[in-house]
Amino acid sequence: MSSEFGNLLRVSVFGQSHGRAIGVVVDGLPAGEAVDREELQRFLDRRRPGGSPLSTARRETDVPEFLSGLEDGRTCGAPLCAVIQNADQHSKDYGGLQDKPRPGHADYTAWAKWGGQADMRGGGHFSGRLTAPLCVAGGIAKQILARRGVFVGAHLAAVAGIPDRPFPLRPTAALFEEIAARPFPVLDEAAGERMRSAILEAKNGLDSVGGVIECAATGLPAGLGEPMFGGVENRLAAALFGIPAVKGVEFGEGFRAAGLRGSENNDPFTVEDGQIRAESNRAGGILGGITTGMPLVLRAAVKPTPSIGRPQKTVRLSAMEDTDLTIHGRHDPCVAHRAVPVVEAVAAAVLLDMLLEGNHGTF
Repeated sequence: MSSEFGNLLRVSVFGQSHGRAIGVVVDGLPAGEAVDREELQRFLDRRRPGGSPLSTARRETDVPEFLSGLEDGRTCGAPLCAVIQNADQHSKDYGGLQDKPRPGHADYTAWAKWGGQADMRGGGHFSGRLTAPLCVAGGIAKQILARRGVFVGAHLAAVAGIPDRPFPLRPTAALFEEIAARPFPVLDEAAGERMRSAILEAKNGLDSVGGVIECAATGLPAGLGEPMFGGVENRLAAALFGIPAVKGVEFGEGFRAAGLRGSENNDPFTVEDGQIRAESNRAGGILGGITTGMPLVLRAAVKPTPSIGRPQKTVRLSAMEDTDLTIHGRHDPCVAHRAVPVVEAVAAAVLLDMLLEGNHGTF
């Protein structure tokens, strides 16, 4: 199925933005793992809408109801199923869009694929709303990983071309927690203020902006992954591109490496406390699709929100003619800051899956 990923740890997302509920099924979780519901809710609240003028005014509690897979607060070996009720839909805002696809959205491609039968209210199954159940799965994966000394964190590397400072060579779990506790997920709070001003400027101009999210994972052993098509980059990229609005993924220096010489891009090896380490990390902790033991570092590019208040050109499908469109309703002027925990969630789920494979499901 297209809405699931993972090998031993299978994550399957279901629902539509304006349906009764959205949810996730996670099969393959190790049994006996404690799930801290309060910690999980704090993680979900980081991406929840309605908490800031920088995001959509749609208000959802995003409290998951677990239908299976948890017993007395611990995983029990059965597939875990969690649902999140939708409570604040304004479906009338989308009434005229069935015939007039929004530029930049999946309205037209869904119409072409399913002959006009797709529920596209609020984006339907393509909506960023579906990242809430993704965060349930990934939030649980983060807790399991942390108990094994593997920590995943992220920050806004840029918004509207305004950069935050990058992660240090070896980010810590304490740094990840510090960023997560901030109302705006950046390392440099002065840069964060400039980003917020750019988002509000775009909002006031009936427009939107995009951003870049940098994510790191520490504590991973060397040797995780497979060459060629089973590499760590392959597995992470495939899942990260399932996050709505993600249009690019890079690891380490990524595209910048193409402008360097080998002498500049190579990470020199050294022995440190009896362990092989690298003096720099332009590889992003991965060589040949396999982890080096250095922090894994990736970045995901998030496009500007397509739903903007400015008039745009589109077509009327029923008449096959050109027309104009002005989108109404509640929309994020930037989704990148709310997508920071989503990138963490997807990265954590993929890494847990790969660690389970390497340990025959007993990680």
